Amino acid sequence: MTENSGNEKATQPESTPTPVPGAAARPSPATVAGPRPGPGPRKPEAPKPHAVKPAPGSTTPHPHPVVVPAVSDPSQWGRVDEDGTAWVKTIEGERVVGSWQAGDTAEGLAHFGRRFDDIATEVALLEARLAAGTDARKTKTAATALAETLPTAAVIGDIDGLTTRLQAIIEHSDEAAAHAKEEKDRSRHEQTERKEALAAEAEQIATESTQWKVAGDRLREILDEWKTIRGVDRKVDDALWRRFSKAREAFNRRRGAHFAELDRERASAKTHKEGLCIRAEELSSSTDWAGTAAVFRDLLAEWKAAGRAPREADEQLWKRFKAAQDVFFAARNSAASERDAEFEDNATAKEELLLHYEGLNTETGLDSARASLRDLQEKWDAIGKVPRERIHDLEARLRAVEKRVRDAVDAQWRRSDPEAMARAAQFRERVAQYEEQAAKAQAAGKTRDAEKALEQAQQWREWAEAAEGAVSQR
Repeated sequence: MTENSGNEKATQPESTPTPVPGAAARPSPATVAGPRPGPGPRKPEAPKPHAVKPAPGSTTPHPHPVVVPAVSDPSQWGRVDEDGTAWVKTIEGERVVGSWQAGDTAEGLAHFGRRFDDIATEVALLEARLAAGTDARKTKTAATALAETLPTAAVIGDIDGLTTRLQAIIEHSDEAAAHAKEEKDRSRHEQTERKEALAAEAEQIATESTQWKVAGDRLREILDEWKTIRGVDRKVDDALWRRFSKAREAFNRRRGAHFAELDRERASAKTHKEGLCIRAEELSSSTDWAGTAAVFRDLLAEWKAAGRAPREADEQLWKRFKAAQDVFFAARNSAASERDAEFEDNATAKEELLLHYEGLNTETGLDSARASLRDLQEKWDAIGKVPRERIHDLEARLRAVEKRVRDAVDAQWRRSDPEAMARAAQFRERVAQYEEQAAKAQAAGKTRDAEKALEQAQQWREWAEAAEGAVSQR
């Protein structure tokens, strides 16, 4: 190349790398790394960022890593001769990349080094895009286009290293594209399964649920969740939506039929309860307290079994029914109060009667005691009923008087039982007979016969004692 006299910039073929389709805009050194240093010693080349493949099975792409432009040392990869010719070293040998006529050789070397750094920055950006899971196909296209410019690029730097990195991007792009497709398919499958599960739940609700409010709320929640699910195949999505819509419509029809039937039942309940109110009002003036109270209990059970009428009508009908009930039971309670007062008087009379007869003397005059007991019983029955809470105490006191007279009669009978006394005497005679036999046998030396006779005597003695004891206990 030749120098343009008076210009501060060198001219060379393809001085600016061709833009790569789909690649990010190449940042200028000033905007990426701040003010560039002037000619002079360059820092050693910083480590170049490389693409990081997404972890297998990962569903979330890596965040874009921050790309720090590499600053290379062009003196390691080329030179600028005194005549301004710029050379770069590659694995295939040296080649001329341009001519520098705008300053000394160090400035020229730095100039071509910066151009290399710009391309290196583009390569780093492509690596970052690949690592972040961005469209691998576009990344591959950009890397291929950039690789094609390297053999003629007017730069000084590690061109072979960039070529290797671009080749790695191209190779890994196919793997990343396959992985992205796999992730997309997996995500589509998961989202499809979610919608299938929601559609199945909606169908179950449509056919089984009778918790109308809870089920309706759940169907609305399913619809809201449905709207958040993306990425399902269009035809599959349409088919699932038709299933869900059909289930919703079926549920709405069944719920509507239920409430229509409920309205009919409530109308029937209203008619039934109106009839119960009429019957209750007819019974409200009855004075057959026990019989009418039982009928009212039956009416109340029938009322509960009739079901609910429309709310406002049900409340009004209940007021009618209860008012009729209250009239009857108020009258019954009033009559019961009068009866309770009468029963209290009866209890007082019976208590006075007991005080008079509880002192009966059964020791000296048993016949008189029995006559007094009969008189007590006749007067007791004539007085009549007493309050329920007084019955037990008063009856217990009456039974105590009756028992005392009955025990005295039984004792007298036991004392005058001749048969029992004769039976005890007979047992004693047998005891004496066996004892006499034992004595004779003993005298004759018949020891065994004597022992046997004594055993018999002992047995009859026990029976005699038992008979005598039974008489004495009466």
